[in-house]
Amino acid sequence: MPSQSLIDADDAVDGRPYLKIHIIEVYVRNQDRSLAFYRDRLGFEVVVDTGPQEWGRWVAVAPPVYGTAVLALIEATGSYETAQVGRRTGVTLVTDDIRAKFEEWSREGVRFPQTPTPEPWGFNASFEDLDGNRFGLIQNPHMVDMLNARRRAVEERREAERRAALEADIARRVQARLLPQELPAIATLEWAGACIQAQHVGGDYYDLLELRPGRIGLLLADISGKGVSGALLMANLQANLRSQSAMAADNLAGFLTAVNHLFFKNTESSSYATMFFGDYDDSSRRIRYANCGHVSPLLLRANGSVDRLAPTCTVLGLFEHWPCETAETEIAPGDILVLYSDGVVEAERADGAAFGEERLIQAVLQNRNCCAQDLVRAIVDATLEFSGGARQDDITLLAARALPGA
Repeated sequence: MPSQSLIDADDAVDGRPYLKIHIIEVYVRNQDRSLAFYRDRLGFEVVVDTGPQEWGRWVAVAPPVYGTAVLALIEATGSYETAQVGRRTGVTLVTDDIRAKFEEWSREGVRFPQTPTPEPWGFNASFEDLDGNRFGLIQNPHMVDMLNARRRAVEERREAERRAALEADIARRVQARLLPQELPAIATLEWAGACIQAQHVGGDYYDLLELRPGRIGLLLADISGKGVSGALLMANLQANLRSQSAMAADNLAGFLTAVNHLFFKNTESSSYATMFFGDYDDSSRRIRYANCGHVSPLLLRANGSVDRLAPTCTVLGLFEHWPCETAETEIAPGDILVLYSDGVVEAERADGAAFGEERLIQAVLQNRNCCAQDLVRAIVDATLEFSGGARQDDITLLAARALPGA
């Protein structure tokens, strides 16, 4: 009887691809009747049923829950296929209780040419489907032990996957709470942010900190690493920033130097973060900032020009002695400031092309009259549409629109 095998690339033995019997073809006279027999009487699961197609119909079933092989029910049309119907298939199923299975299937009208018979190695039986295709059914202590071991392994894997999914969801919700929940009130700016992790959790982070009345800290950081390791580093950096932010309004360079010192002391030598931190003054509309090795935020002026707030110092966390330089500029009415992580401009489509800064600028210009929330949403949508929804890196944005003032 024809059979097929499939290489399962998800597993390997001694570096070689894992190989298992995947599909065994069984020729039947009528797929609908046979499908009902295997599903309703034997309790098999339907693996696939394509329904009528131009090339035919593909129907496959498998033993419930722990089945490892699939039976493809092929409707016989030619003379060779018709001759295969009603023969011994050569397929043997193993069960841990042959008596119970015999009684269960007999009640469903399954025919047993050989009822369970004692053998030196266990019990042996055979049964037939509606077309007389014959299968073996055995109970063997050694094989039952292997069956039970597989059952336990499957159950343990499913429990581990369930726990991992639960823990990932908890981590995602905890990390979401670390992002700003209440935006400080300020008269001359409106802002919005978004953080979309490539995995359940990630290392990107944005925040808005009230430094004092009328002074706001805007920051966006990109931590080395992704997943749980990046999330832990992000939480560490956030704690350092929030605990010392009171000194930022008086001494921005000193504040960031202290943050770098703690980040350096509390993390591995290879850990670092790029970050932009800006101290915005509501009354003067000026922002003092330090760009710590981060991609340059874009300041799109009302007249259509674009300023890039380039790095003023190196990344946080790699060096204990860390000189910090700052710069300053004005955010005038109608200007838009966009802080972003490299996951935005490095988003790739299938041909390897990157979203890039120019597409980001065009997305901002096309939506510059929108509110900050809609602007952020439009940029995220443009990025994901370009990449086909794929995310190789976290995508994080913080956009601020300068409002008309008195």
